[in-house]
Amino acid sequence: MAKYTKGKIVEGVVTGIESYGIFVSLDEFYSGLIHISEISNGFVKNIHDYVNIGDTIYVEIIGVNDDECHLSLSIKNINYKKRNPTRRKKIVETSLGFKTLAYKLPIWIDESLKKMEKK
Repeated sequence: MAKYTKGKIVEGVVTGIESYGIFVSLDEFYSGLIHISEISNGFVKNIHDYVNIGDTIYVEIIGVNDDECHLSLSIKNINYKKRNPTRRKKIVETSLGFKTLAYKLPIWIDESLKKMEKK
């Protein structure tokens, strides 16, 4: 039985974006293209509104070419966004910014010099 079959939903990584579609890598051998007509049922003005390079997404296989290890893919009828199981915390910048580093740097240098003198 073939690893990839028509109708199967698999996970892939977006490796390229062109005006006509999205390139997706599925493993070390197989890659595929999501043609712009297979991104949405509506008009797609900007593909970057849907994915970015490096995104891990789910894709539906609509065609298989085993000779060239190439797949025709679609995301328009599936929930293609991969959910991140860990919730990321928003980074809150302090009002001090780099002032803390500017203050601490001379102290760290003095401490390092003292350690070097002891050796």
